[in-house]
Amino acid sequence: QVQLVQSGGGLAQAGDSLRLSCEVSGRAYNIYGMGWLRQPPGTERESEREFVASIYWSGGIIDYADSVKDRFIISGDSDKNIVYLQMNRLKPEDTAVYYCTTYGDQDYWGPGTQVTVSP
Repeated sequence: QVQLVQSGGGLAQAGDSLRLSCEVSGRAYNIYGMGWLRQPPGTERESEREFVASIYWSGGIIDYADSVKDRFIISGDSDKNIVYLQMNRLKPEDTAVYYCTTYGDQDYWGPGTQVTVSP
């Protein structure tokens, strides 16, 4: 059974940094990349999750949402299917539940981790 194990997150003040980690547990095949999305407060549907960042193992292609570009850094290990999100210069509007996901033949989702940024 494949699971995504998330760690990191928590409480921060504006301007602080936090780091999220996500590791694929179990045997998963054909994972081409991993990424992060977030669920803002007051939203519940999966369709309301916002794209944050992604990394594809082949070629190291990286993409960021405009709202986090130049503040967040995504990195990872393709051999271990681990992805990290270094979040710098946090803002209150970064408050959300952060989910990691895989991109491949089958997409998997992590359980989510709360990030709360106070002014």
